[in-house]
Amino acid sequence: MRVFADVHEVAAAQGEHLGRTDWLTITQDRVDLFADATDDHQWIHQDAERAAEGPFGATIAHGYLSLSLLAHFSQSILSLTEKPRMSINYGLNKVRFLQPVTVGSRVRDAVTLGEVRRTPKGYLVSTGHTVEIEGQERPALVAEALGLWVP
Repeated sequence: MRVFADVHEVAAAQGEHLGRTDWLTITQDRVDLFADATDDHQWIHQDAERAAEGPFGATIAHGYLSLSLLAHFSQSILSLTEKPRMSINYGLNKVRFLQPVTVGSRVRDAVTLGEVRRTPKGYLVSTGHTVEIEGQERPALVAEALGLWVP
């Protein structure tokens, strides 16, 4: 966990690699709950027997499930002593799903701090994310996320 005093200290660290999170195991329960939440019940996500015969040899996490984990990972990679009043998801500039995550795999996030820019609403903070799959050369996804920190 990288701890910064305030947003100004974060701004001074633009471009720095912030580190990697702990590994997180992707379980079938997590995939099933995500399928229920999004009404995306494709066999490749939920039918273990059929998926075993499919292109990936097992059920896989939804791409958007893997992407949604950025919120979880971000909480463990960066912290501010002087916290903003509010921090909200402002969106994504770019996302690429590079490799499916099979159930039972472990993933982690490697995070780089991008631009920190003052706006009329607060500070727009860009972070680069590479969600790695344990034992795999190619990552699950890469994304540039935006957060708005309101002082």
